Amino acid sequence: MPKLKTHSGTKDRIRVTKNGKVLRRHSMSNHFLQKKSASRKRKLAGLEQVHGKPKKNLKAMLGSK
Repeated sequence: MPKLKTHSGTKDRIRVTKNGKVLRRHSMSNHFLQKKSASRKRKLAGLEQVHGKPKKNLKAMLGSK
């Protein structure tokens, strides 16, 4: 069975930590920021952890166990 290729789009957007956590950016944080409140923008800053079935799917796309 040949090795599976890493999904390039996922590789650029998702990070897997040493302990196996899957981190992603928040949505709605790229443009039209003038109409969003400062508190809302602060909440969108930083990374968010992925849980459940999507986490398993993303790890498979990245080729990690």
